[in-house]
Amino acid sequence: FLKYLQFFRLRKCQNSPSPTLLVSPSTNPVRLPLMSLVKIHQKALELATEHHKSHPIETFLDIGAGCGELVQLLRAKFGNKSSVCDYTDELMRIEDQKVDKADLNTEGLAYPDNTFDLVTTTEVIEHLEHYRETLREIFRVLKPGGLCVLSTPNILNINSRLRFIWFGYWNLFGPLPVRNSALYSTGGHINPVSYFYIAHSLMDAGFDDVRPHIDKPQRSGVFKLLFFWLPIKLFGARAWSREVNRFKTIDKDNAPIVKAMNSTDLLTGRTIITSSVKPKQVM
Repeated sequence: FLKYLQFFRLRKCQNSPSPTLLVSPSTNPVRLPLMSLVKIHQKALELATEHHKSHPIETFLDIGAGCGELVQLLRAKFGNKSSVCDYTDELMRIEDQKVDKADLNTEGLAYPDNTFDLVTTTEVIEHLEHYRETLREIFRVLKPGGLCVLSTPNILNINSRLRFIWFGYWNLFGPLPVRNSALYSTGGHINPVSYFYIAHSLMDAGFDDVRPHIDKPQRSGVFKLLFFWLPIKLFGARAWSREVNRFKTIDKDNAPIVKAMNSTDLLTGRTIITSSVKPKQVM
């Protein structure tokens, strides 16, 4: 499985059209690809920049850094005190960037407690068997007041919901061969996680100020939502009432997360990007 995932990600780095050149003051120019991750990385940088105003970012960790596109952006903004964790060091294109190798399905993060001001992990948790353990590890290595930014395919957008109705699989997830994990046809996407369970996992790990964002709306989804918006709102309101009054599953703590599930952003967004903060006073 890991060999196949490495091959899949290496092809994304090598074969992406129209590469762009990003330059860091302390490194040689690194040619990085323009691909579907660009807007995800831009949003992660935007969230980090905003957080930097109240909590200066000096050290940061990127988990699953691949070729180093996001690391290069963060370096240009916050300096070169960067750490990288990935299952291989063969993808990294930044010459002076060390990669700490780890298989997060079987081990934790090899860093002391309270080490980083920022931890990013983009398009990673859908590859992990036990993503909740990884989120607890991220909480551990973040400094109090530090920011976590993670992304994963948004299985709640209207295109994905419709595909699940027609076919039984969310967008970017599909049938997997059994007893042969090296042949995962969806690039190792084994764990579809919706925003509720991401937020729940983060809060359960100890994070505060958990917020959903998207990289961009899907134009095809916006068009389809014109037809489905009213039924979603009507049936969603009915389901909400049943959950509150009959099943007692919605309370003041989880209500904001449940409400976000049918928000316009989550119904149209391609990728869900979640930001959360480790409290300055950890209980």
